[in-house]
Amino acid sequence: MKRLNPFRGLDNPREVWAWGMYDLANQSFTLLIITLLFPIYFKRVIVGDEARGDGLWTIAGAGSLALVVLISPLVGACADCWGAKKRLLMITGVCCAVLTCGLGLLGPGDVAAAMALFMAANLCYQLGENTLAGFLPEISTPRNIGRISATGWSMGYVGALLLQIVVIAGMLVLSLKPTADWGPFFILAGLWFAIGIVAPGVILRETPPHAVDPNASTLFGAALSRMRDTVRQANQYKQLIRFLTAFFFYALGVQAMIYFAGIIAADFGLVEEQLLIFSLQLTLTAGAAAIVTGRLQDTLGARTTVIAFVIVWIVTALGLLGLALLPADVRSANQWAFWVVGNGVGLGLGGIGTASRSMVGRFTPRHKTAEFFGLWGMTYKGAGVVGLLSFGFVKAALGNPASLGVLAGFFVIGLVLVLRVDERAGLRAALRIGRDAARNHAS
Repeated sequence: MKRLNPFRGLDNPREVWAWGMYDLANQSFTLLIITLLFPIYFKRVIVGDEARGDGLWTIAGAGSLALVVLISPLVGACADCWGAKKRLLMITGVCCAVLTCGLGLLGPGDVAAAMALFMAANLCYQLGENTLAGFLPEISTPRNIGRISATGWSMGYVGALLLQIVVIAGMLVLSLKPTADWGPFFILAGLWFAIGIVAPGVILRETPPHAVDPNASTLFGAALSRMRDTVRQANQYKQLIRFLTAFFFYALGVQAMIYFAGIIAADFGLVEEQLLIFSLQLTLTAGAAAIVTGRLQDTLGARTTVIAFVIVWIVTALGLLGLALLPADVRSANQWAFWVVGNGVGLGLGGIGTASRSMVGRFTPRHKTAEFFGLWGMTYKGAGVVGLLSFGFVKAALGNPASLGVLAGFFVIGLVLVLRVDERAGLRAALRIGRDAARNHAS
């Protein structure tokens, strides 16, 4: 049993558990609001027109991510300067939970309110996700950063699994199967988030403020100064820049799949409890992938792990494309094939996220954690904007096969670019810059 304990041998198991609890808590928003139930509820109930709903959902998702792109690097730099990462994490979490509960009160025709509430909630969720990742280099070492990243990811999938069991029970026991009756599930998502962030709010320690530019008149000006310094020193972070470029391209596909997974499954004929059972299967696959990734990536290296999972994504996208090209009657008679191929989505989600997050952590000096994970978040959310718009509008204009072909193309480009990244060089640069900053601060 001890070997199954993910916190075994860690110097700070309590902190790692609390950090992972935030991942467990925010799965309620990822799963029920972004990916699975709310997109379908929004299209069929609130908008009442599936084609128009696709377009409006694309706008809401891309619009909120665009706001994150604009503000996340500055927010991260401010959090580092002010020593306010924990406060930012809690504020965004509470706001997201409250706004999510509000989504459960909406009904037919509340299109503007639904888009406004979702965009605000998603903005808070995404900023919180960036801030949470910024704690990773502080609660880990270069030897266990991959394991700790995967532990948080795995806890997230445990939360997703528990949520889906509760939702399936609600559908069957409380007769909430009809899409129009899903409002209580969105209130559940908000309450789940609010309760889950209590542990990190109590246990995680606030990080101290870092040294600021003495010529800056305000902390806001100091944050801008830090960002300018990072840009001027960009040649010292060559591997990080290379990785973020590759990450942007394969994240185009990941983000498109996250926002459209439920819609794609419905397009392939899955309805109501089938949709949830399929999602349950993906969660189990993703959780297993995250656990395996946590055990192997510190040995294999984050880059090798990323490459393996990008290949999984390519195979999955091409498999879905092949199924979409089949005649409708053949596809309907062989729906099991979608369940098999769709498991690649779970494998891809379970491994690519934790490996990418630990790669950024390896390339990040300790004094720039929130800022660099803000850049990571900006890249990921920027990919979401482009990926959602590209995938969503191609899907609306040309149909599923064309959009799935675009999806496969995103991953192929990402694979080619990630092959250029030198993980060891990036790690050496981060350690060297961190030591220099510590000496300068001491003097």
